[in-house]
Amino acid sequence: MTDGTFEFEYPRVLSIAGSDSGGGAGIQADLKTFAALGCYGMTAITALTAQNTLGVRAIHGVPPAMLREQIDAVVEDIGLDAVKIGMLHAPEIVQTVADAIDRHGLKKVVLDPVMVATSGAALIENPAIAALVRELFGRATVVTPNLDEACLLVGRPLNGEADMQAAARELLAMGAPAVLLKGGHLAGDVVSDLLVLQNGQAHWMRAPRIHTANTHGTGCTLSSAIAAQLALGASLLEAVQAARAYVRAALEAGAKVRTGAGGGPLNHGHAPQAMRLKPLRSLR
Repeated sequence: MTDGTFEFEYPRVLSIAGSDSGGGAGIQADLKTFAALGCYGMTAITALTAQNTLGVRAIHGVPPAMLREQIDAVVEDIGLDAVKIGMLHAPEIVQTVADAIDRHGLKKVVLDPVMVATSGAALIENPAIAALVRELFGRATVVTPNLDEACLLVGRPLNGEADMQAAARELLAMGAPAVLLKGGHLAGDVVSDLLVLQNGQAHWMRAPRIHTANTHGTGCTLSSAIAAQLALGASLLEAVQAARAYVRAALEAGAKVRTGAGGGPLNHGHAPQAMRLKPLRSLR
């Protein structure tokens, strides 16, 4: 309830994802990213993980009913301008999220098909992969697999840019309206990412590789940065370009920082922005 004195609200972004106890990935990375980009972050936790920079020790799934309650509580009161979807480990969790998207008419959905942790630990059950494609590809605005995840989705190795372009088009054929295929796992001194839109337009984005061991949470950070930019009103292409710039700067800022004994996190707070303001919905 308001007293009529409120004029503004924050750009609101919801992360539906797993929790990383080490703070480098998952909802922790998402919240840091939202805040750094001037957005108000919220979470609906799908699973708890016990992990650190060395790897994942344990995963405990959140019951679907509790996930539904988290999403409903946030959307029905605070509302949102964009949503990032990360770790969905089981088919029933995928279905719960799909139902919530339909129930609330959620738009600007960034789907990061998290399947394998940087350490190599599996973060999704095999039946959930098919459910992810069937239930969420068509409900997303963009799907953001890395090379390993794309290999699992298309069922074959991807060894170069030609393979990436073919795989991106296959993912579009699976129902995704747009695909950002991240090529960071390819060898070489240049990192090539590919954004393919539904109309077939392909946008290659290339940049020199940043040599650092601190890459934990890079994919989570990129997808949450895209969602934040969409919440701020950017087009998809603009959002991807701005998100890549943010991630690259965070990698560079954290490259020489030691956090734990393994692969450390990015420096999400390298250039924090003040919280943005926009006119309150009731005043538009």
